[in-house]
Amino acid sequence: MFKKILIANRGEIALRVIRTAKEMGIKTVAVYSTADKDSLHVRFADEAVCIGPAPSPQSYLNMASIIAAAEITNADAIHPGYGFLSENAKFSGICRDHGIKFIGASPEMINQMGDKSNAKDTMKKAGVPVIPGSDGLLASADEGRSLAKEIGYPVIIKATAGGGGRGMRIIWQDEEFEKNWDSAKQESLAAFGNDGMYMEKYIEEPRHIEIQLAGDQYGNVCHLSERDCSIQRRHQKLVEEAPSPFVTEELRERMGEAAVKGAKAINYEGLGTIEFLVDKHRNFYFMEMNTRIQVEHPVTEEVINYDLVKEQILIAAGVPISGKNYFPFRHAIECRINAEDPLNNFRPTPGKIEYLHKPGGHGVRVDTHIYAGYTIPSNYDSMIAKLIVFAQTREEAIIKMERALGEFIIEGPGIKTTIPLHIQLMQNEDFKKGNFTTAFMNTFEIKK
Repeated sequence: MFKKILIANRGEIALRVIRTAKEMGIKTVAVYSTADKDSLHVRFADEAVCIGPAPSPQSYLNMASIIAAAEITNADAIHPGYGFLSENAKFSGICRDHGIKFIGASPEMINQMGDKSNAKDTMKKAGVPVIPGSDGLLASADEGRSLAKEIGYPVIIKATAGGGGRGMRIIWQDEEFEKNWDSAKQESLAAFGNDGMYMEKYIEEPRHIEIQLAGDQYGNVCHLSERDCSIQRRHQKLVEEAPSPFVTEELRERMGEAAVKGAKAINYEGLGTIEFLVDKHRNFYFMEMNTRIQVEHPVTEEVINYDLVKEQILIAAGVPISGKNYFPFRHAIECRINAEDPLNNFRPTPGKIEYLHKPGGHGVRVDTHIYAGYTIPSNYDSMIAKLIVFAQTREEAIIKMERALGEFIIEGPGIKTTIPLHIQLMQNEDFKKGNFTTAFMNTFEIKK
């Protein structure tokens, strides 16, 4: 087992890893930027090392500084959390070269799944259903238009190196193709330094449903049920829940089997997630694989009563998994609490928190790094907390979530949060009935 883990991340996920590591008797090292010197992950780690100024490229994305911090503290493993360097093949390889265990996927696995076009081809060969579209990257707009006519509009073009909706365009008719092609390539090149594009049939009225996976170095892979992440804005998730109100037992079995098959095809080791689009007829199609732990992992933890961070550390240490698939025995919902103003185009609202009250009670969990007196920095993602509830039924979980949201108070000059939006979502009749797709937020009216 590891003696000391360095957490190459910040905020609630860094604190989350520190807590589990301490319960396992493992020492922890926090790294932090100058903007995060007062963050709780710095306070509760056994050791802390400043790795640079506030901008991410000079701190949390600075591989040399992180490796140096690991070496001077004698850390024998690095946990990357999610975001930042968690799916960076180069960083995973550097850790390996320095004899430090990267608690995540190998460079080979990250490269295989990180390029969406290659990932789709890998899944297709493994027998996992994929969305009809281009075989690899498109050479030109003319090639794209020809294929679009063949598979039928609407289509969606995507950046092969993309994420978060950037470099992505839905095209409804032939006349719109060239304009969208040019703008998507320009956006992709600016965001990722890569303007490679591929195309898929656009699935109308889709659900975004993902399967949590665990695999070990001995070839065992199991799935840990599904999460429904369909409530999202501009491809950014707002609410996640498990199990999905749309998924039947039969569909769960089929999706789980397909996800396991896909992970085994690349000899996957660690925690990972295969994401699917599911149409209104419950046909499902591979979308992408995330070779890391995800923001919404607490939802799965609560429905199967399982510490995924602990499992991730055990797998990295060479402990075999049970190989047994896990199924939900209760319902959980997670709301991402962002320091944003929903009434002002979700503009970030950093500032000092003067008063904080976190909700409590049975079945209520808050994952956060904030406290009264904490200053929310403007340099990073605006998510400041995750509120998770669980209950025996979905109806009970929605009621519990609405109650817990009402108790969650975050006050400070200029600070707005997404809490009021989430309360409105919990009160929405279509949400309560499970009548929603990934387009739900496009027409959702946010009230003052």
